[in-house]
Amino acid sequence: MSLRIEGLSKRFGDLHALSDIDIDIPSGSLTALLGPSGCGKTTLLRTIAGFELPDAGHVVLDGRDVTKVRLGARDIGFVFQSYALFPHLNVADNIGFGLSVRGVPKSDRDARVRELLDLVRLPGHETRMPHQLSGGQRQRIALARALAAKPKFLLLDEPFAALDLNVRKELRRWLRSLHLETHVTTLIVTHDADEAMDIADRIVLMNDGRIQQSGSPAELYADPRTAFVMRFLGDANAVRIEEGLRYVRPHDVDLERTPSAGAVPGRVQRVIDLGARTQIELALDDGQHVVADVPEARASALGAELGTVLYATFGRRRAFPEHDDKEIHA
Repeated sequence: MSLRIEGLSKRFGDLHALSDIDIDIPSGSLTALLGPSGCGKTTLLRTIAGFELPDAGHVVLDGRDVTKVRLGARDIGFVFQSYALFPHLNVADNIGFGLSVRGVPKSDRDARVRELLDLVRLPGHETRMPHQLSGGQRQRIALARALAAKPKFLLLDEPFAALDLNVRKELRRWLRSLHLETHVTTLIVTHDADEAMDIADRIVLMNDGRIQQSGSPAELYADPRTAFVMRFLGDANAVRIEEGLRYVRPHDVDLERTPSAGAVPGRVQRVIDLGARTQIELALDDGQHVVADVPEARASALGAELGTVLYATFGRRRAFPEHDDKEIHA
């Protein structure tokens, strides 16, 4: 199922939560709706699902305008950040709840529950209660419940936000595998750029209720249209040099022990060993700070230690309007 958002706007009093949003989500894709807290991601997701009505614009699913169609008739599965499992129901009854409401016979319902438990890799958990499950397991059950009625579109509202880092990484891989098995068109809300880059086919990056840029993760990282996009999707140095304010990725900063044409001197303030690579922070003579990301062997050859003077040259430099350099609150 494809999704098209046309001119969508939503206000809460004086707050413009969404401003003239246009999005195309291809059928079968896994798209990340990314942005800092308060940028309008969840409001947009709730409007697509039917929990909120827009002030203007349209929500079109597979060519059908569903802007005013009730929630239960949109053929959408929704997974909340809080899991929202019924604490008094066991796993099987949680997963099968929506099917029960629809009057699906118990034998068919039980078969679907078993099928979904196999799909989410939790077979044999039918009789367990939610409090007997780990956070990662509860999230899988929540996803199974959302898939029970075989929706054509799946909406996930920061599903891994409450989990620790290792569990989040595991569930990212699992969600990607699940998507490849089901091919359900999926839109996942996240404020974590690494998560979006890791699992999504496409990223829609929002800020201040507007779409900043959309495309593949590689497109947004390699060709950001604004300073906000560049800084949100990966580390970036903002450096004032002769030609003005420029943005440089840490891996595009080259360091040398001796001066050369165009090189800027700086003193090592911090060295972070990350195994195969090393991050080196320099305090430049004019007070600016620059981070370089270099291979471990290169860092060793430079003899990068606190207080060492190194010379930085900047590779690929990008220029954006200075008013576009917004502070990021993820």
